[in-house]
Amino acid sequence: MNAHIRKRNLIVLGFVAVVALSTLGLWRSGYVQALERLQRQGFSDLALASDRLTAQLQRYRELAVFMAEHPTVTAVLGGGGADLASGLFLDRADKTSALDVMLVDFSGRVRASANGSEGLNLSETPYVRRAMQGALGSGHGIGTPLPGRAYYFAAPIFGQSSGRVIGAVIVAADVNVLEADWRGSQPAVFLTDSQGVVFISNRSELLLWHLGSQKLLRSAEAEASLFSYSRRAGYAFWEQTWDPYLPRIGLHIHRPLPVIGFQGNALIDVAPAQRIAVLQAAAFAALCLAFGALLLVATERRRTLAQANALLEARVAERTAALVGTNAQLLREAAEREEAQAALARAQADLVQAGKLSALGQLSAGISHELNQPLMAIGSFAENGVTFMDKNRPDRARENLSRISDMANRMARIISNLRAFSRQESSPSVRVDVCAVLRSAVEITGPRLREADVKVTLDAPDAPVWVRGGDVRLGQVFVNLITNAVDAMEGRPIRALHITVQDGAQPSVTVRDTGPGIELPDQVFDPFYTTKSLGRAEGMGLGLSISYGIVQSFGGEIRGENTGEGAAFTVQLVPWDESEVA
Repeated sequence: MNAHIRKRNLIVLGFVAVVALSTLGLWRSGYVQALERLQRQGFSDLALASDRLTAQLQRYRELAVFMAEHPTVTAVLGGGGADLASGLFLDRADKTSALDVMLVDFSGRVRASANGSEGLNLSETPYVRRAMQGALGSGHGIGTPLPGRAYYFAAPIFGQSSGRVIGAVIVAADVNVLEADWRGSQPAVFLTDSQGVVFISNRSELLLWHLGSQKLLRSAEAEASLFSYSRRAGYAFWEQTWDPYLPRIGLHIHRPLPVIGFQGNALIDVAPAQRIAVLQAAAFAALCLAFGALLLVATERRRTLAQANALLEARVAERTAALVGTNAQLLREAAEREEAQAALARAQADLVQAGKLSALGQLSAGISHELNQPLMAIGSFAENGVTFMDKNRPDRARENLSRISDMANRMARIISNLRAFSRQESSPSVRVDVCAVLRSAVEITGPRLREADVKVTLDAPDAPVWVRGGDVRLGQVFVNLITNAVDAMEGRPIRALHITVQDGAQPSVTVRDTGPGIELPDQVFDPFYTTKSLGRAEGMGLGLSISYGIVQSFGGEIRGENTGEGAAFTVQLVPWDESEVA
């Protein structure tokens, strides 16, 4: 037991060590990935801030170029009064928020200005010297020649006759105005000049600091080490604790801005990257430790489970024997159930056939009369034909023989319909012309209709209406509906049967009578439901139930309702799809 405990403790310690090393590696990987995302976002923010500042300065540059071509400016350099130019400059400075607009002659002396800077000599400033060389000059200054921080644009003025530079227009942009809507935004951004002095920033505490290689100093003489510099994993980090509005540990990024002569810098707070890395590592460590704990518990329980497994196997063997017997009994019961279902299917088929034979029995008297008339006519026409032959009148004999042929065809058609109706159909659903089936059903029930003095109206299209079904079974449905309608109209003063065929997306056949209607529409399709007199052979109440099952087997629907003048039964069928041929 003690050896087992020592072995378990060694495994636990080794697992914890592996998890610790893996967690450390995951933390470093997640931290580097988060830093990469921060750096990309920081470069995007720095570019956005730099582009915005450049765009703001651009309007002052354009103002300088525009004013350099103004005729009033040229007139002042030609000896005109400076008051008019000063008023013009003041108006432009007010409208553009410029710190000052000045006109200098070729010697660099201010001849006119918006804020009273006349007399200043700016010949030593680099932007004026560049303008006197015929190019657009730019530069910045702190306190000179104007108070505060300003950015200057100097546009050269060319003489109209000589084409040489005769002066320059200087536009001074107030940096404080440019920073007004930028200060305090994220991240901390500052622009340094070629001397490393912070000239523009969205953090006022960084302004005018001198940026050394590892220190941020207020002046060249100050030695307060406010920032500590380090470089890890290929990234530059600045760490500080003196300003609560700057990141304690910031990722330093920079990009040159040659258009305005500065270098853009940004300090990105790495705290989010640290939190992400710590959360990833903590989640990994928690999952690993939880898995290890579960594995340890599972290992400890394995011994107990092994002991219980032997007992369980013995019990399983006992139960298996019992289950084998139960399974055999279930198989026997399943076989008996299948036999019962097959017997039920046979009984249903026999019931459908019995329904058809019952209908034929009801129609037998009328059919016998229907066949007897042609037989009697055939005998009469045959005797007449012999007489006409004896009298040498072959034309009349031929006419009698033609009538005999017509009568024989009529009898053959009636017998063919009866034979088709009486046979037992078990084939699957095929393409059926519902109009042809309906006309055959009307012809079969014709004797019964004439005997009951029922007026039949068949409203069906001339073209075939193809549906999914079977000739025999669908004919039985229509025969049942017609005979039921005839029985319902027995003794009624008006006996009219109207049959309508509707073609379309859902073909349907509607049989309307002028009988008393349906007493219980919800039960009319139940087996053995009938309104006929008890004791009558046709009053078993199975016809509509059989019809309901036949229509459902075709995927259709049959329903009955009262119309106010009688009953109406509608058979909805499924249209034939040519793809079913395959």
